[in-house]
Amino acid sequence: MSKINELAKGYETKATKNITELNEVPVDLEVMNDEFETVDKKTNQTKIVKQKVVNLNGVNYRVPNSVFQQLKVILEDNPNLKKFKVKASGTGMETRYQVIPLV
Repeated sequence: MSKINELAKGYETKATKNITELNEVPVDLEVMNDEFETVDKKTNQTKIVKQKVVNLNGVNYRVPNSVFQQLKVILEDNPNLKKFKVKASGTGMETRYQVIPLV
């Protein structure tokens, strides 16, 4: 058996992180479909949430659709772009993402 403090120290969440947590993102990362089950706070009904993720070093990072939209425009003018980063402002459903090309 283990002590609770030993388990707590070694605990790692399996929750998906956000792409904004990365200092840089290579443009050639493979995008995967992911989904998870959650309970809707308004209806108290179970629902499936679908999302796009990239995996870097064994960790999944969610990529919001607005990042794909902005990156498309950036790549039209700079098709040789290798890396970018994403900044976020706001909270919850009001979060806005800004894609920043890196040299």
